Amino acid sequence: MRRLIFLLLLFCGFSGMAQDLDFPDFRNKKDNFSKVSDKDIRADVASFALAGVDESIGKAPLPSLPVQDVGPNFIKYGNDNITVIIKSGIFLPSKHKLMMQEGHLLRIDGKPYYGGVIGQPPHTTIESITVLVGKDTVPIPATAYFDLYDPKFSFRENGETRSRNGVFLSNDKHSFYIYLLNIDNKGAEYTFVIRDKQYLRRIVDWGFLN
Repeated sequence: MRRLIFLLLLFCGFSGMAQDLDFPDFRNKKDNFSKVSDKDIRADVASFALAGVDESIGKAPLPSLPVQDVGPNFIKYGNDNITVIIKSGIFLPSKHKLMMQEGHLLRIDGKPYYGGVIGQPPHTTIESITVLVGKDTVPIPATAYFDLYDPKFSFRENGETRSRNGVFLSNDKHSFYIYLLNIDNKGAEYTFVIRDKQYLRRIVDWGFLN
């Protein structure tokens, strides 16, 4: 399925490439999957992320948490020990400083932005990520997601509500991964790594045509 999505993105994205070439792209690649040096994290993420599709051959899927509830602006995962709730908010351009060039959006609040249609303001934000492990809250800093936009929690297929996202559990039981995928507009995927009840890092990839 991941390879099929990748090919569809490749086919559909060519029409939008030329219009972006005349404007600078400030997005930083330091959080890309290709920059992940930890071998265990890299192997785990390759099993579910599109950015790691070339390294996924022969990798068994990681166990995942079931979806407990989903709505237009939230999704909740959980089992007896772990609960993850992700909420989105509305992006209000009037509350942000937008850096424009000839009608093309370059930065939001002085920062590069990820997700949505490049050059246009996003529609939604990631408002919060709540993580509980046992009785402990795992703080996820706003800096982990403040520049990530347009999360998509679900879609309808054959009359059923489905999701491309997930919370995946490492086999060593020390880590788990919160994963958000939006295949619109060339694709964007966000992964948040939790290890031993602490937020460790994020992995951000986009534009699977590259």
